[in-house]
Amino acid sequence: MCGRFVITSPPDALRQIFGYPERPNFPPRFNVSPTQPIPVVLARDGRHFHLMRWGLWPSWVKDPRSFTLLINARAETVREKPAFKNAIRRRRCLVPADGYYEWKSTEQGKRPYFIYRRDRRPIAFAGVAETWIGPNGEEADTAAIVTAPASADLAALHPRVPVTIESEHFELWLDCRNHDVEAVRPLMRAPEVGEFAWHEISSRVNHVANDDAQLILPITDEQREAETSRVTRKASPRKSASNPDDGQGSLF
Repeated sequence: MCGRFVITSPPDALRQIFGYPERPNFPPRFNVSPTQPIPVVLARDGRHFHLMRWGLWPSWVKDPRSFTLLINARAETVREKPAFKNAIRRRRCLVPADGYYEWKSTEQGKRPYFIYRRDRRPIAFAGVAETWIGPNGEEADTAAIVTAPASADLAALHPRVPVTIESEHFELWLDCRNHDVEAVRPLMRAPEVGEFAWHEISSRVNHVANDDAQLILPITDEQREAETSRVTRKASPRKSASNPDDGQGSLF
C-alpha cells in the first residue's frame, strides 16, 4: 500500500539521479496525497520529467468523476487487470520519493509511521501511467504506484509495500519499446529485509492540509500520550478500536 509519500530531495539532485534534461523547480513536499500532481519520469526518446495526477484513469473511462480512485496497482495482477494491462506494457514510469507513510493497526486505532531507506537515499517507486482523453479533446496524464506483498520486516506495519526500482534497473523498467512485461516481472517485488527503516510519527500527517517537515520527525512520548488521550476521549465504547481520521477513505 502507498497512500501518502514524501519528496524532499533538491530538484537538481533528483535530475542527476533519474537522468532527465528538464530542470523542474518544485518545493519539498511532506504529505503528497492522491489526486495531487506528482513527479513522474518516463522514457520517450530519452528520459523526461512530467507532472501527473496521482490516480490512474484508463483511456476507456468515459466519466472519471464516477470512476474508482486507482492510486496503486498490484504487482500480482497488473498484467491482467483491464485498468492496468496496457499501461504496464506501454507506459511504465518511475516516481521519485524520499519516503512514504503507513498506518499500523493497534488497539488504540491506526498509528502512522514514516518509512524510508536505511541509507536515506532517494527512492524510485515503480509506476504505470496513462493519458486519458475526454470526449471534448481534454487530456489528463495520470499514474499509479505498483505495490507488492511486504517483506517480513515491513509486514509488521502493513501487508503491502510500494515496489522500488534500483538505479541499475531504471533503463529496463522504463524500456517499453518491445511491450515485454516478462522482462520486468522480477523487479516487481518488495525491498529486501533490512533495506528500509521506519519510526512512528504524529497523527498530524492524517490531515492532508498539514505539509511540513515536522511530519516526518519521530513522535515524542508526550505527543503520543496526548494523541492517545484525545482519541480515547472522542471514541465511544462501541468504537473504541476504530481508526481516527487518516484521510485514506476506503483505500486501506
